[in-house]
Amino acid sequence: MGNDLQKQVYEILESRSRELPAGIFLSRALLLLILINVIAAVIETDAWFFHTYGRTLDIIAVFSVFVFSAEYILRVWCCTQNPAYQSPVTGRLRYMVTPAAIIDLFVILPFFCLPFVVHKGVTSFIRFLRIFWILKIGHYTRSLGIFSRVFKAKREEIFIAFFVMLVLLVIGSALIFFAENEAQPTKFSSVLASMWWGIETMATIGYGDMVPVTPLGKIIAAFVAVVGIGLFALPAGILASGFIDEYNKTRNNMQTPPKICPHCGKEIDDQQKGKDP
Repeated sequence: MGNDLQKQVYEILESRSRELPAGIFLSRALLLLILINVIAAVIETDAWFFHTYGRTLDIIAVFSVFVFSAEYILRVWCCTQNPAYQSPVTGRLRYMVTPAAIIDLFVILPFFCLPFVVHKGVTSFIRFLRIFWILKIGHYTRSLGIFSRVFKAKREEIFIAFFVMLVLLVIGSALIFFAENEAQPTKFSSVLASMWWGIETMATIGYGDMVPVTPLGKIIAAFVAVVGIGLFALPAGILASGFIDEYNKTRNNMQTPPKICPHCGKEIDDQQKGKDP
């Protein structure tokens, strides 16, 4: 009886349960609750909203903490239905240190400290932490799962792109320091201080607080700006390519019916091709 209940709860809570009516309803309800709390965390930073609707915001916060605490407990309780966490003790411990479970705990744990906090600023900060509840949406939507798969598939290319950007930042900041230090010793006081100029220039922000005035400095700035524009576009292009690949893969999987073993009736994994039966 208990095992059957665990299985039902697991199927409702986990991602594949979105095909079940109860799972769809729960996912949408929790997504709505997260959205309400994010909005509440933002508007209560306004003094008028907080003094006018403070009582209502408190009720929403308490109710939400109770709901997400119950969800976390249920996830830990039924995670043994997953073959990766079958052990009643070590399996649950392994689940509790997964990124998703850590996020679930992180977003609710600070609120249990509120009764012991006397400093108003700390209380306001803990209440504002509700804005991070948006990190929980990975449980309730497949979109973040797609992004995660794309990032994993393209992580090497993204790392190389950011590494090249870092190299350009360091070299550009060093060159502009030696070109502008004598003319503007207070602004370009060191390579480290010049890195702020490098970030502004590469990102094409150009606040105007640090501007080269020497001819050599202007040449260096032009080079860093032009190359920086191209390098900043690289990660976006890599991710766009990854999303296209993931979309095509998903579409092909939907169009191609799964291969069923005629002996056992189970779906044949493509990774098993070529292996001995």
